[in-house]
Amino acid sequence: MSPSSEPVELYGPEYKRDPYPLYAELRERGPVHRVRFPSGVCAWLVTGYEAAHRALTDPRLGKHHSRGNAAWRARASIMPEPQHSQLQVHLLHQDPPRHTALRRLITDAFAPQRVEALRPRFQAMADALLDGLPDSGGADLVEVFAARFPFQVLAEVIGLPAEFADHFDRDWGKVVQPVGPEDPGRPAYEARLRGLQQYIADLVRHKRAEGGEDLLSRLVAARDAGQLGREELDSMVFQLLVAGQEPVTNQITTALVTLLRHPTQLKALASRPERLPHAVEELLRHDSAFELTTWRFFAEDTELYGTRIPAGDSVIVSLSAANRDDRQFPEADALHFDRTPNPHLAFGHGIHFCPGAALARIELQIALGTLLRRLPELRLAVPEEKLAWTPAVLARGVGRLPVTYGGCPYAGSGANGSDAAC
Repeated sequence: MSPSSEPVELYGPEYKRDPYPLYAELRERGPVHRVRFPSGVCAWLVTGYEAAHRALTDPRLGKHHSRGNAAWRARASIMPEPQHSQLQVHLLHQDPPRHTALRRLITDAFAPQRVEALRPRFQAMADALLDGLPDSGGADLVEVFAARFPFQVLAEVIGLPAEFADHFDRDWGKVVQPVGPEDPGRPAYEARLRGLQQYIADLVRHKRAEGGEDLLSRLVAARDAGQLGREELDSMVFQLLVAGQEPVTNQITTALVTLLRHPTQLKALASRPERLPHAVEELLRHDSAFELTTWRFFAEDTELYGTRIPAGDSVIVSLSAANRDDRQFPEADALHFDRTPNPHLAFGHGIHFCPGAALARIELQIALGTLLRRLPELRLAVPEEKLAWTPAVLARGVGRLPVTYGGCPYAGSGANGSDAAC
């Protein structure tokens, strides 16, 4: 494909509702495609499992934004200054050796043995969130659970003080959704940025005064010891607060939507909770909350799977397209909880593999297990086509998930809308 080819548009309600038919078409056409995002930025999309797997470990592809060319910076560096320089130098935008040094500062907090030891505490949090619900009725599972549980877990793991956790505005998470300079929503976007930046400054000041052994305190101490620059510290706190919980919220919703589309598997999983670990892996593969990776760049014009990529153009890997590749996963569009092996790419691969993967797996196992146990006969309260999928470029999830549970599973299906069918 030449750079002059008309890009494929990766946006719009229908695309966000179900991108998989388009991904299947792109996989059949080849591994690399020119695409356009809502901001107007064009990029090169890698599809297919083998191509994605190799691209994620290709040492020629760097993540630092300084590699981007002028055309990319003109549209893709949406976050304005000074926030772009102050909040965008976290792990996702670093290359070795700096990436290696920064990642080493956080890995202990998310080590599998440590987060597994916290499982009983996380389970208590999940149960407490549902204790106030009636035995049957309706609820928005995002509002009452999916938006709250991951943040409570994150606060516990990183050492976010209760007074700061209480005042965190989930709306700040929208700063990762591109809003162009001419967009009417730009003032609100910039207000979110300023609010979040002030929150981070206050949090760092508090942690410096209080001290401690938690992750946030250790990062502040690393800054004071000269191991981190100010912008690196603020960016890492930004990444923890936004990327540390919103993807899990989204993954809970995508997993629930998938289960509600497959009531037989939902019922089987509810009756056999010991299958949750395998089921979570398959749900991650089937519809990942991390739909696409962040940018990567070649330092010079480079051929990638037969396509010439100009230096500084952005290369993005479609994790969701890779995870539905029949060449790697037989019957890839189907949901098989006994799929083994299941080497999905929902958490990425290579040096940028998600450091919180072990924690996310535990959160998903607890979240789904608790919801299926505590909310019997779970079902959508609205037609599926009424669900609004988030317009975020890289992520998948729904902002609201109205459900009903308990009582008669066929309520409203009888004559005149009655529940006589029960």
